[in-house]
Amino acid sequence: MIPNTRSPISNTPSSVDLYAEVTNQIIAALEAGTTPWACPWNRQHGSLLAANLTTGRHYRGINVLLLNLRQMAEGYPTNRWLTFQQAHSLGAHVRRGESGTRIVFFKLLERDNAQDSRFQAANDEPVRKVIPLLRSFTVFNEAQVEGLPAHLTWPPAPQPEGTAYEAAVALLARSGATIRHGGSRAFYSPSLDLIQMPPVEVFADFQGYYSTALHELTHWTGHPSRCSRTLANRQHIEAYAFEELVAEMGSAFLSSHCGLQGQLHHASYIASWLEALRNDKRLVFSAASLAQKAVDFLMPELAAPVATSQAEDAA
Repeated sequence: MIPNTRSPISNTPSSVDLYAEVTNQIIAALEAGTTPWACPWNRQHGSLLAANLTTGRHYRGINVLLLNLRQMAEGYPTNRWLTFQQAHSLGAHVRRGESGTRIVFFKLLERDNAQDSRFQAANDEPVRKVIPLLRSFTVFNEAQVEGLPAHLTWPPAPQPEGTAYEAAVALLARSGATIRHGGSRAFYSPSLDLIQMPPVEVFADFQGYYSTALHELTHWTGHPSRCSRTLANRQHIEAYAFEELVAEMGSAFLSSHCGLQGQLHHASYIASWLEALRNDKRLVFSAASLAQKAVDFLMPELAAPVATSQAEDAA
C-alpha cells in the first residue's frame, strides 16, 4: 500500500525514514508482482512518463517509480501531477477527501568544516562540504483536481498509429550504437561495444523487439566513454544483478517516453533485487539515479533545466 499524505513539505520524515519508506514501497510492489518502473499501458495520448501538469517537466529517477505505483494502484487515466499550490494558482482545487502522493527531492546543505582538520584545503582555507538531505513534498494527480482550465485537461490529441515505434527507431538511430542482428540472444558486448539482437521476425511483435532493444541500449550507455558504469559479468552476480536493475529502469523510462508498453525483461533477478533492497535502503535510489543518467545521455532534451527552487528538482 502506497502511503499517502495531504501535508506539504512541512512535517517531512527524516532522510533515514524516507529511504526506508520508499524502499519498502518498491519491495511490496515487487512481492505483489508489480513492476514499479514499467507502465502497463500503450500510448494513446503522448508520452507515458510522469510529468508536472503545469510546467510540463517530466519527473525523474525514483519519483517515476513512486508516481507509476500510485497511478496503477488508483487507475488514474493520466500520469500528470501538480502540487496543491499549483492547482490553486490555476483557479482549481483538490477534491475534498483526496490524498496526495509523496515524492522526494534532495536538499543540499552546505557545511563549513573549519573546525575539522580532515576538511582543510592545502592553503589552510576551510572546505565547504555539501551534504544532500532527502526531503519530500506532495503532489496530486489531475484526476483528483476540479476546476482545471480546459486547455490543460485530459485528453490531448491522440497520437497517430505507429508513433511509438517511430520514436523508438529514431532514438536507436540517434544513439549511434552499433546493432547487429542474428542468433537467439539479445545482449550488449562491452568488449566489442555493440548490441546483438535476434532478427525482428522472431519477436511476437514490434513492441517486444523495441522494448528489448532499449534495454540493451541502456546497457550500452554504461561504456567508459559514455556513462561509465561497472558492467560486471555473470560471475559477479550481485554487480550483474544491479546493472540489470539499472537497465530495467532505464529501458522502462525510455519506453515510456516513446509510448511503448512496459515489460519486465529479467524476472529471474527479482529475488536478487528483493534481497539487495532489504539489505540496502539506498540501493533503489542509486539504481534509479544511474538509470536517469543513462536516459539523460540518450535524450539530453529530457534532462531537467535549472530549477528555481530545490523542490522543483523533483518535478
